[in-house]
Amino acid sequence: MSNKVLTKEKWEASPFTKKEKIHTQLYETSFSASTAIAVEIADMIREKQSLDEFCVLGLATGSSPKSVYKELVRLHKEEGLSFENVITFNLDEYYPMDPNALQSYVKFMHEQLFDHIDIKPENIHIPEGTLSKTSVGDFCFSYEEEIDKYGGLDIQILGIGRTGHIGFNEPGSSSQSMTRLVNLDSITRMDAASDFFGEENVPIKAITMGVGTIMKARRIIIMAWGETKAGIVAQAIENSPSDNVPASYLQFHPNTSFILDAAAGSELSRRKIPWTLGVIDWNPELTKRAVIWLCETLTKAYFEIDRSRLQ
Repeated sequence: MSNKVLTKEKWEASPFTKKEKIHTQLYETSFSASTAIAVEIADMIREKQSLDEFCVLGLATGSSPKSVYKELVRLHKEEGLSFENVITFNLDEYYPMDPNALQSYVKFMHEQLFDHIDIKPENIHIPEGTLSKTSVGDFCFSYEEEIDKYGGLDIQILGIGRTGHIGFNEPGSSSQSMTRLVNLDSITRMDAASDFFGEENVPIKAITMGVGTIMKARRIIIMAWGETKAGIVAQAIENSPSDNVPASYLQFHPNTSFILDAAAGSELSRRKIPWTLGVIDWNPELTKRAVIWLCETLTKAYFEIDRSRLQ
């Protein structure tokens, strides 16, 4: 099966994607994938401008969207893409967290995107990490109200954590959950340790949009790059929905796409075991992989297999 990007129609018709429960596009590199995402966002912004409407974006942080933001900045500076009609809502923020701290998502968003475009400061919304604990509940309620006031999210972009989290909705999160204060999984804190100069310095809590909040977006784009994400990506896309992998809830959303580079898509059946899905063009590398897979599946050594059945 090739790495060629499939339109949704071809994806639905392909026998090689029949195990995938979410529309999935594979790109050779994270750069080409990020560019495609940025182009879709830019097209939505321009469409809304032509209608004299706000474009409401749900934004993510972390390493995954950096190239998307870089391309959006380029489109602004070199091709005149304006963000004056854009309203943004960020997914999450560590709690507690000073907005000027090195690890703050406020700082991240300004450095990666906001300081380089013409977005109005009053149109930027990011969960507040300096609230008193008694104020968090009211803030979360008002965050939901603010999103609704603008008619909901036109596009929500997401990354996926090794726990399968989206935003900071860790395993066990309800599909109906809304913006709230949550406890962070130990794996999530471990993955953030380098940013905080040690796991012991990573906050144990965060404020996050809920799964239910995310699911109300009209369009969801979830991205993943690299081999470390391949396993959890395959679970989210091909396994049954489960609160053990919150990203799998996106199977219930009518307009979600997983955007992957080749490495992040390497555990998908169409890449890992395509011979189980349809007729393929065999080559020595695929043949070797298939034989190894067959031996492992049958728990037999190669010389024990009746090779006449392989013809």
